[in-house]
Amino acid sequence: PPEKLTVRRQAGGVRDIILSNPRRRNALSLSMLQSLREDLLHDVKSKDLRVIVISAEGPVFCSGHDLKELSSEDDVKHHSQVFEICAEVMTLIQKLPVPVIAKVNGLATAAGCQLVASCDIAVASEKSQFATPGVNIGLFCSTPAVALGRSLPRKVALEMLFTGEPLSAQEALMHGLVSKVVPEDKLEEETMKISHKICESSKAILALGKATFYRQITQDLDTAYRMTTQVMVDNLTLRDGQEGIEAFIQKRKPVWSH
Repeated sequence: PPEKLTVRRQAGGVRDIILSNPRRRNALSLSMLQSLREDLLHDVKSKDLRVIVISAEGPVFCSGHDLKELSSEDDVKHHSQVFEICAEVMTLIQKLPVPVIAKVNGLATAAGCQLVASCDIAVASEKSQFATPGVNIGLFCSTPAVALGRSLPRKVALEMLFTGEPLSAQEALMHGLVSKVVPEDKLEEETMKISHKICESSKAILALGKATFYRQITQDLDTAYRMTTQVMVDNLTLRDGQEGIEAFIQKRKPVWSH
């Protein structure tokens, strides 16, 4: 089996996936991507899993692809495999039935920046930075650009892609690459606060909402409203949909069946 480069632990509905190869700056090598995919997919339908948090050991959250794997010694087939599993992991994050939070404390570059952009929510410490510096080594960040161009204004994304210059945590917040910036000593607390809030809701309802959000975002306005109108009608037929409304009317806490 491939080398395990992540640590997975779970408690109280929250699964922590920790990139734990700081010696290699948590590079998204083939084995790191396989580890990450395995940890994301593990028992994902279980009622006990409500939210996933991706974090990292060391000063670099993730440095992107392992360039040793992309040098000419390795053949085209290997290169294709690396980029294909990377795209698979990035799109998988949005297809999972639970919210995925990036907890960033440090530098996120290239495919590491793509990973942050691909998560549903991102909380970063003030010292974090975000960059797509591929252009500087002659390998343009075209795949990171997919996630970046979908979460940042075009001109901000292109400046990052053309110059390789990093965004500070505050700039990343201002442009919408991350959802919150906090002092380093508050990062864990803030991420847990969001996670625990998510854990109070019905897994089934959140799964429906997340899938619908990503479906509608690529559609035109009329199509999006037609589709989401139907989803809301369907939502009312779900057991937790009815339970939530009854609990509200009866002024009690809902008891979710998930």
